[in-house]
This record gives sequence, structure tokens and C-alpha cells, in this order.
Amino acid sequence: MKHSLVLKMGQQLTMTPQLQQAIRLLQLSTLDLQQEIQEALDSNPMLERQEDGDDFDTSDPLAEQDAAPGARDSGEHIADRDPESLDEGQWQERIPSELPVDTAWEDIYQTSASSLPASDSDDWDFTAQTSSGESLQSHLLWQLNLSPMGERDRLIAVSIIDAINTDGYLEESLEEILTSFDPELEIEPDEVEMVLHRIQQFEPLGIGARDLSECLLLQLRQLPAETPWLEQARRLARDYLDLLASRDYGQLMRRLRIREEELKQVIALIQRLNPRPGAQIESSEAEYVVPDVIVRKERERWLVELNPEAMPRLRVNPHYAGLVRRADSSADNTFMRNQLQEARWFIKSLLSRNETLMKVASEIVAQQQAFLEQGEEAMKPLVLHDIAEVVGMHESTISRVTTQKYMHTPRGIFELKYFFSSHVSTAEGGECSSTAIRAIIRKLVAAENPKKPLSDSKIAGLLEAQGIQVARRTIAKYRESLGIAPSSERKRLV
Repeated sequence: MKHSLVLKMGQQLTMTPQLQQAIRLLQLSTLDLQQEIQEALDSNPMLERQEDGDDFDTSDPLAEQDAAPGARDSGEHIADRDPESLDEGQWQERIPSELPVDTAWEDIYQTSASSLPASDSDDWDFTAQTSSGESLQSHLLWQLNLSPMGERDRLIAVSIIDAINTDGYLEESLEEILTSFDPELEIEPDEVEMVLHRIQQFEPLGIGARDLSECLLLQLRQLPAETPWLEQARRLARDYLDLLASRDYGQLMRRLRIREEELKQVIALIQRLNPRPGAQIESSEAEYVVPDVIVRKERERWLVELNPEAMPRLRVNPHYAGLVRRADSSADNTFMRNQLQEARWFIKSLLSRNETLMKVASEIVAQQQAFLEQGEEAMKPLVLHDIAEVVGMHESTISRVTTQKYMHTPRGIFELKYFFSSHVSTAEGGECSSTAIRAIIRKLVAAENPKKPLSDSKIAGLLEAQGIQVARRTIAKYRESLGIAPSSERKRLV
């Protein structure tokens, strides 16, 4: 095989480390970005956070101190000097005869209380900092430890609690729980049943039920005996839940032998109960959304600005940057030079991310001013290509910058993706966004007659009367996305 040299021309996209870092920061959410910034501050000594009131004076403070040693405060001249240069008399003068033990205690032993800010601090959220999610099992075990019970019954109770799901229902049958014990214990089914009844008396009411009927009955048993329509509600929960689910009110009135007005009272009593008692115990900590962009109206103009709390300002430490020597190739100087370059790249990537986010958010506000002033029904159809064409960026960049980024508006906090929606043609030749159609559907359902709810076909006809042509199956898809039940399940007594 003959070897030869061939010259070819071609184009190739090279992803430099700087470009990769800029793309990665662009797609991070606010919370992830703050964590990334904190990691950069911890690992790079050249980076520092600019606090309010800081100036960007790059002069070396050590050089100024050496040039004007007499400018120091007289009370600090001994404490700031090198300890080796102090003689014995000066050391005796520096150390007082009695040390303030009570004031130095927190400096030595860092207690949890010392790290808490003052109670009148506006930035302190006690609930967010001290609360922790509690699982349903831990809540039930806490009540179990307070209940007088033998070791044998306590062992059974722990097994039953482990079989209760997050909604509060017993997932395993008593036979399955019984087979999980050691046969040598000779536990009888009646013992398991008895312990289950003990657990069903725990809070929240209805816990440990095997089905919905038993869950409702457990809660009804805790109501006072003089509660109106209590006996009819128990019969309904025990025997006729299927008729209530199918909205067969005529059959219910015949079975319970009551009139329509009386049935309303019975159903109202049932609706006061909780079909998912375990959901009352929050098992996870609350997650907060930090808006990246703040939009407000001032002097008949919509103003867009970045959230300063979500976008910390960074800078290169002028003191450490001044220690980098150009011609020095030592290991320490090379390390500092690399850290300085990485710090500059990181700050530049952050600035690029903020500029891109500001451009996209400003254009979204310009396109959706009708939504900001009138609401969801005025939302315009918008796709990524529309924004990308105006700001001069690729659609993939717009997709990254609008994912997990939030905008605070007078109408609430929305993800930037929320402002993008497909369109449906109108009779006049215009376009209507899917978000506006969902808002209209929600409005129509809220105003419907509960005895005769609107079907999907009827909603499609009402939209067509407004000039919006939408198929019935599209209405069903939008209705399901809004969490609205079909018309047969929305029917109820007034």
C-alpha cells in the first residue's frame, strides 16, 4: 500500500473548555447555579463575592500599609505586629489580667444556638431552617411508643405500620402480615386484628384502613352521636359508595329512603372526610422557587431586570491577582496563574449567561404584554423559533435558557417555558394559543350548571361560536391536562 500526503479542506466545530462551561452554566437552574458558584468560590482563591458597598480598588493593601505605617490606629499596632518581634514586656501588656470567659465561650465552642441570627432579622426563616420532613411511619411509631402495649403486641404493631402506605391504607392483608412472623411465636390472627384496631385509633383519623369504605367509617365513628345524618352517612359509606361514585342520586335516594335535600346533607357530611388521611403528614421538605427575572410595570412600561438575589456578583481578588508574576515559572506561580485564568473564564461565562437570559426574558415580555395585562385568555401563540429569530440565537440556546428559569410577574411566578404554546387557527384567519384555550375551558367549566355539566362536544361548540375551531378530542386532551373530570363525573346535586 502506497503512502501519500493529501490536503483536504473542511469545517469542524471545536468545543473549547470555555464554551463548554458557558453552555453548562446556561442550562443550570438558579439553585444549581448558586451551588456551582459556591463550589467555585471554595476551590478557587482568586474568586470572591462582591458584597454591597464594596469597591473594585485593585491597589495592594499590604503595600499601602508598608508605605504609611503611621496611618494605623494606635490601638492595633501591637496586635498586628509579628509575634516574634515583640519582647516580653510587650506580651505582658498585650495579655490582660482577667480574660472575659463569658464572651469568649462562643468563640471556642460553636454551639447550634450561636449560629442562629437575631430573632428580629428579616432574612431569617425559622420554619425553612429548622423544620424537617416527617414520614407517616415515624409519626405512627411515635404514637406507638406512647401507647401502653406489651412486647408481643408491639412487634405486631411495628409490622402493621410498615405495611401502611403514604396515603394511610394497609397494603398487605392480615394473612400476609401473619406469615411474616416466626412460627415459634404462635401469633394468632385474632391478635393481629386486635392490634390493627388499636392502630386505627391513632392520628390522623382513618389510618390503617383496608379500603375507602373502612377509611370513611373510621372517621365517621369519631364524630359525636348527635351529628345530623350520621347514620345515613355510615350506611352510604358502608354499602353504596359505588352509587355515589357513579352519581346515581336517584338510586341513592331510594336505597336510603331520603329526599333530595336530605341527600345533599348526607353527601356534604361525606365530603368533609379525608379519603387520603396519610397525606396530612408531609414526608418531604418544601421546595422554593427563586425567580431569575423580575417583571414590573412602571409608568405604563413593563420593566425587566435580573433578580439580584439569584445573581451574585463575583470578582477577581485584587490582592491575590497582584501576586502573580509574569516571568516566573515556579509551581506556585503557575498554579496561581491558572486559577486567575479560570476565575476570569468563570466570571465571563456568568456574564454571558445573564446577558442571554436578559435578552430572552425581555423579548418574551414584549411578545406577551397582553397576557401580563389581561390574563391567560390573552396569551399569544409563541414558539422557540420566534424568540430565536429576534435575538439572533439558535433554538437550542433558547431552549436551554428557558428551562428551569422562572419569571416573577404581577400575575405570579411562571417558568419561561410557560409562555410558549402551540396555536389553533380561528375563523377570522388568526391564531389562538393553547394556553388561552385552556383558560377558556376552565372558565366555561367553572360557570356550568352542576346538574347538567358541559360535555366535550358542547365545549367545542361554544369555542366555535367564539371563532375558535377545536376538535372534541383536543378539548378532551386540554381538559385532562387541567385535571378536570369528564362531564359524567362532574355531575352533582346543587
